[in-house]
Amino acid sequence: MAYASNEDLFPVWREPRSVWERTGLTLDQQRRLDVALVAVILLLLGGWIYSTIDAIRSGGSPSVARRLGGEPSLLARDAPPAATFLLETAIDRFTDWERQFAGESGEVRIVVRQPGDTLALPDSLTAGVEVVYRPVEGADTAAAAGDAASPDAPGIWNVLLRVRNAIRPVPEFNVVTLVPASELRSGRIGSYRIGSWPADGRYEPPRGFVRVTPENMDTYVSEHVQLQDFLTKGQENVWPKYVVVSTLALDKVELTLQELERQGHPVEDIFVISGFRTPWYNQTGGDTSGRGALSRHMYGDALDFAIDNDGDRRMDDLNGDGRVTVSDARVIAAAAEAVERAHPNLIGGIGIYAPTGAHAGFVHLDTRGYRARW
Repeated sequence: MAYASNEDLFPVWREPRSVWERTGLTLDQQRRLDVALVAVILLLLGGWIYSTIDAIRSGGSPSVARRLGGEPSLLARDAPPAATFLLETAIDRFTDWERQFAGESGEVRIVVRQPGDTLALPDSLTAGVEVVYRPVEGADTAAAAGDAASPDAPGIWNVLLRVRNAIRPVPEFNVVTLVPASELRSGRIGSYRIGSWPADGRYEPPRGFVRVTPENMDTYVSEHVQLQDFLTKGQENVWPKYVVVSTLALDKVELTLQELERQGHPVEDIFVISGFRTPWYNQTGGDTSGRGALSRHMYGDALDFAIDNDGDRRMDDLNGDGRVTVSDARVIAAAAEAVERAHPNLIGGIGIYAPTGAHAGFVHLDTRGYRARW
């Protein structure tokens, strides 16, 4: 039997005969290479940190970021991501502030102001955030607010927040600036006939009117109610029109709908039969039987409506008996009674109307300040 030699089992290292036989670096060479690589990395890192700090101070965009990303740096003064962050934070704070105007229901979407009134904006708005108003009608101009002034021009104004060149609308919130009642001349504003309020002494006539145009009539003044729901019937071809809107009445309606939901009656939509009525129409327009001389509709704090989830503009079957009767209107009235017990500041009229040829029943709600039932 032949045995292998020690050299066969454990080859002995020998000096390479040429550079072509070199298989790697020596330990000393490897150490020197590692030190050089670390120095290069530290140099690059130091340069990147310096350029970043310099960009932050000057508001510029680091050249490295420009070359790598091809987009403006997140650190640039006009960078959209930074502005977006500030806007989202400001909108959150603004939304917290606007809840004071949303009523007990939290669903009122407007704040009503006389021309020249001020709107005290939240103190917690982030520095650099500017409030801007834009007309709902879509005008190209926007009035920049100073430190709380609402636009003097009558109309409905979207509220927007701006940071540098970025801008965001405040969702579901509008400022309504009224046309002063002093604009009323011989019972008209322009070509629109309004009439005059009874000199009864119990109720003061409105101080101003919301100007309604074809462009703004679809504006939601609460979760389920649009501005056009307050329009008086007639004068179809006369624009602009003028209405009176009470945010208390809106709040009462929305609370009633919420109560219906709690009682197991889903509410997706309502059909408003009557909102604001001009004194002229209340006295002479349509069927005047049953209208009070001091109808709350003339003061903008009354709504006649039905639950209309299927969109047929008639009352739905709320009590589940398979028919639409006066009993369905009573379901809404019972919910409104619960609202008045919980919110005495919304006490007023609750009227129940049976189905007729024109309407399949409805309920009247108002906030006249004392209890009335019919």
